[in-house]
Amino acid sequence: MVSRLLPSDDPVAEQVLEWTIQRDSHDIRQLMRWMETKRSRKDRGVLLNRALDLMDEIQHAMRRLDELR
Repeated sequence: MVSRLLPSDDPVAEQVLEWTIQRDSHDIRQLMRWMETKRSRKDRGVLLNRALDLMDEIQHAMRRLDELR
């Protein structure tokens, strides 16, 4: 059994996770807008990799939310 650092009904943790999802979603949209203007394959790759990292963070936050709820 895994012990949790926060109780399952922790409203503060839920708010932080929801905020993280919203912030990362916004950042991904901005990265995609920037990608439209870039011509360099290297620049596009950097932007795409950052967006993928943020998507991983969103997935983690969503899993944690499921655990809390």
